[in-house]
Amino acid sequence: MSAAASSSDRFGASALLAVLVHGLLLLGITFVAPRPGALLPTLDVILVESSTPKPPEQPDYLAQANQTGGGDTPERVRPAEIVSSPVPITEAGLEATPNPPRSTPPQPPTEENVIRAETAAPGERSPPERPERELPTAAELIDRTLDMARLASELDRNRQAYAKRPRRKFISANTREYEFAAYMRAWVARVERVGNLNYPEEARRRGLSGELILTVAIRRDGSVESAEIIMSSGEPVLDQAALRIVQLAAPFQALPETKERIDVLHITRTWQFLPSGTLRQR
Repeated sequence: MSAAASSSDRFGASALLAVLVHGLLLLGITFVAPRPGALLPTLDVILVESSTPKPPEQPDYLAQANQTGGGDTPERVRPAEIVSSPVPITEAGLEATPNPPRSTPPQPPTEENVIRAETAAPGERSPPERPERELPTAAELIDRTLDMARLASELDRNRQAYAKRPRRKFISANTREYEFAAYMRAWVARVERVGNLNYPEEARRRGLSGELILTVAIRRDGSVESAEIIMSSGEPVLDQAALRIVQLAAPFQALPETKERIDVLHITRTWQFLPSGTLRQR
């Protein structure tokens, strides 16, 4: 009885499976894997930290501002930010931190410190000793006041003397200022003319020659304020002759009116006493 029932069950299951397979083949039912949907268009924009006024000719990426690359690699490299977040993290990393400087080891208490600690009352601290300053006497205050008054008076006199000091101008053969060029030419011509007419007889007789550098200070009215030999010729006769020629040629023309309104003009020239018995300046 049981054997007949089991055989009938197997026959029914086989028949059902056959019906299902034939139904699938007849109806054309198939199983197909799902297709992926169409990809939507995307736009990749890079946020750069700096910009350049001139746009690049062939940009590699899109950004919110123009930026011309300045790297040292031939490949295209996506611009990266300096830090990994907009705000740098202030927390300490894994890098080893330097050890704090060690304090000096405690020194053993000396006998003097122990005695001071024993004599001081508990809970009380001795105030620091302050040097006592003696107050100045009335005579010292009067002397200081007089010294300050004398100093103020001296400073006032120095200011007045500086304000009254004449305005000076220094020129030489290398000067190329048009305001004094004509005056310089006229001054040199006058000195050479007077010098050749009054050439020192001793120097001509002894055949002395040499050159010296002389600075002449001329006031606004053309008078000579001073004459100083900057470099001697080595012959006292020639040096004294140059100073004498300046005195003979004075007074000179009045100083030209310029924007600087010079009070004293200093002219520095090289005087040449030639073996031929002539004077020339350069």
